[in-house]
Amino acid sequence: MKKKFLKILGVIALILVTNAVTAVSLIYGYSNSNSATGVKVKYLEDFIKRNYLYEVKDEDLEVGKLKGMVSSLEDPYSEYYTKEEYKELMEMTTGKFFGIGVVITRGEDNLITVISPIKNSPADKAGIRANDKIIKVEGVEYTGEDINDATKVMKGKKGTEVTITLYRPDTAKTREITLVRDEISVETIISDRIDEVGYIGITSFDENTAEDFNEALDELLSENIKSLVLDLRGNPGGIVDAAAEISDRILPEGMIVYAENRAKKRVFEFKSDEDHLEIPLAVLVNEGSASASEIVAGAIRDYKAGTIIGQKTFGKGIVQTARMFPSGDGIKLTTSEYFTPKGENIHKKGIEPDIEIELPDDIEGIGIEYKDTDTQLQRAIEVLKEKS
Repeated sequence: MKKKFLKILGVIALILVTNAVTAVSLIYGYSNSNSATGVKVKYLEDFIKRNYLYEVKDEDLEVGKLKGMVSSLEDPYSEYYTKEEYKELMEMTTGKFFGIGVVITRGEDNLITVISPIKNSPADKAGIRANDKIIKVEGVEYTGEDINDATKVMKGKKGTEVTITLYRPDTAKTREITLVRDEISVETIISDRIDEVGYIGITSFDENTAEDFNEALDELLSENIKSLVLDLRGNPGGIVDAAAEISDRILPEGMIVYAENRAKKRVFEFKSDEDHLEIPLAVLVNEGSASASEIVAGAIRDYKAGTIIGQKTFGKGIVQTARMFPSGDGIKLTTSEYFTPKGENIHKKGIEPDIEIELPDDIEGIGIEYKDTDTQLQRAIEVLKEKS
């Protein structure tokens, strides 16, 4: 009897739910199966407003709907942005903002993952590395879904402190770091020389990077350098056009990079002219070299225009398109994948260096100011002196 009674209750419950949904359909003017999703959304919204323990605003529900739609793609590089968030996204391309100086993404493990610390930023000086996981900010746990909330907390006035908890997968260790926020004004080109070897470090690709690169290279060439080190370590990428323009200065005539959408239709391509760099070149990369950095390194590798030295790159071979809506909010969506001149897509694979060399664990920094301990830079100079 008990089982039969439970079955009857189940039938009654099903009828009640069905009637409730049908009633909602009639109340809100939906009467066909194509509107079922709309009915559920409206019913859910009303149920939350009536029964949720805490106060909820209409605007929060609307933002949640939009974020949820994009989040369902399970693509860490696609995201809906509120008006404030979209403005911050655009500011990133100008090379000036406030915070701790770290480029992050939502990892496949749904943890906030470091792509790269920005060179000479508080994060860089504190020893934060590519692939570190930010699991807490100010003692509060955040996942990849909360990346925008975590970013807002990490940003702040210059001189103020923020404490983050890092998990490093390589060592399986967790540590807490207190950083002092600073103005992150990114000078994307660092230029110098070591005897007859020129050095240009590119920290990211923004709207001024290509012009600044050309000026730096022209100055070094006027000083009669015999070879060049191009340092892309820790460069998380940026504007594809800038990466293509720099590649054009280096490479012989031919394809630099092209991209295709899901229909395999070519959506953009960049080609170089016949003018090219005619001195030996070494390119430094590591696990923090991503996206536009990999476009440059991949093209140089395919043309054998230089020696790639360091560690395997991050492996981001997809392209995002940003669109702002009339209301000021917007979306960043993965719309295509790019290919090197030889037709390789490096997404989730990265670029293997010609010469693999790791840095000492206790190294204080990389780049020309640390040339006495930067073993990757030292090897690049050795290779170039052999070819000069």
